[in-house]
Amino acid sequence: MHEPVLLTDVVSLLAVRPDGLYVDATVGLGGHTAAIVEAGAGRVIGLDRDPAALAIARERLPADRVELVHADYRDLPRVLRDRGVDLVDGVLVDLGVSSLQLDDPRRGFSFRQEGPLDMRMDPTSGEPLSARLAGVDERTLADVIYRFGEERQSRRVARRIVQARERQPITTTTELASIVRQGAGGHGWQRLDPATRTFQALRIWVNGELEGLEEFLTAAIGLLRPGGRLAVIAFHSLEDRVVKHTFRRCGADGGVTVLTRRPVVPGEAETGRNPRARSARLRAVEKPA
Repeated sequence: MHEPVLLTDVVSLLAVRPDGLYVDATVGLGGHTAAIVEAGAGRVIGLDRDPAALAIARERLPADRVELVHADYRDLPRVLRDRGVDLVDGVLVDLGVSSLQLDDPRRGFSFRQEGPLDMRMDPTSGEPLSARLAGVDERTLADVIYRFGEERQSRRVARRIVQARERQPITTTTELASIVRQGAGGHGWQRLDPATRTFQALRIWVNGELEGLEEFLTAAIGLLRPGGRLAVIAFHSLEDRVVKHTFRRCGADGGVTVLTRRPVVPGEAETGRNPRARSARLRAVEKPA
């Protein structure tokens, strides 16, 4: 089972109350939820947009204390309303891609193994990346790659992709990665594969990862009881910037107390065990009592 990122810090910052009601809005494989339950939470409502992750989490979490829901984290207000819940003691959101998704070539998230161009966190809804790439215009594609991947060669990469799809449909991850590398340039000695930034950008685009994030954070704060806490783990600068600015704005308004002046990051021991944790950034706020 994959190790949950910043597990000890998450539980500490949530300050789990005995018998409290908590939400893990991105339950994944259930590691964080299990720790919240073990810390004494009375009930946890776990959301995830990936049915495969929910199936695994359901096997490892106690059904009498954890309710799992197939939903996007941004649906949290509706999920709670449907259950007659007004306020909760804490909310956790882990905005990263799960190892389950990255390690399964059939999901199409990684260019390190050949798989279909999908990249949807919820394969039951929306269009796979292959369909979106087939219809997007070059300028829009370049903007996506630059905005979400901060790729300086975005125009060249977009042009290469459009030229390639005109010859034949792009259907696999390795095929796309090869095309992207031709546009981005670079050499084998580089620490970061030239396809990395573009794949990140396309994943964010397909899943709408930044859409409604600020609105969700504001809504989640409104759903906290006095003394309740919201903890968010981000994995790239675009997400973390939204989280930081939203927390600062709500803190300036007196709506919350910011508990993390600087983000909590994994130590060397954790990144040694789990290299994917390197870019994790944890921030938290507390609703005034």
